[in-house]
Amino acid sequence: MRAALVALAVVCAASEAQAQAATADAASAVSVAQPAAADGVVVASDGAATDQPLPAGQTQTALTEPAPVQDNGGTVAELQKLIQNNAVTELRTTYNGSYGASLLFDGNEMQYYVTLFQQKNFWRVIKTSSDVRADGIYADFVRRTTQLSDIEIRRTKLEAQKAYTAKLIAINEERAAYLQADLDNQHAQQALVTAHQQETAQQAAQLEAARKAEQSKLDALRRQIEQMRQQTESGLPRRYR
Repeated sequence: MRAALVALAVVCAASEAQAQAATADAASAVSVAQPAAADGVVVASDGAATDQPLPAGQTQTALTEPAPVQDNGGTVAELQKLIQNNAVTELRTTYNGSYGASLLFDGNEMQYYVTLFQQKNFWRVIKTSSDVRADGIYADFVRRTTQLSDIEIRRTKLEAQKAYTAKLIAINEERAAYLQADLDNQHAQQALVTAHQQETAQQAAQLEAARKAEQSKLDALRRQIEQMRQQTESGLPRRYR
């Protein structure tokens, strides 16, 4: 976890060279001893509090690049240097979504640093010599990360649900395609069977008509033969007919 904090400080420190030079803010010196700002108050990169709340619904991709930090003695820059020099000990860290809170301790100066951050960006840094106050601020920051991450967690769940639903749709579409193919084949076979039945019935009717015609012809021939036989045998005694 210390390596992650060092990497975070290195990224933020690297961006200092890109920041424009600015005069020191006289109010920044007061930020070391000031109490924790009220909910929704953002601590700027120089340690001074501003009244701009974090934009509602800000997501993980909103702060992909670390914000430039001016090296003007602010609490953020001070903590970054301590992290780079391995001069602070990480006591606690909590992550909720892309938000996190950390409690760091400078044993050389007996100072506590409580941070609230999103991804690579320190959002708030509070410095205090009171361990009780540090624990209280840390607990408040942890609660705040929970609140801030709710929409991210909800989005993650909705994305997963959407992907799962799309997967089920694809599976059911494939199943429906199989069933449709079966139905199409069934209908085609049914049409063939019906046509065959009709053709067979027609052939049977024709054969029946032909049979009757042949039977009639046969009966007529038999009667003719009988008549001819009787004519041939006429004049013979009855007993010889």
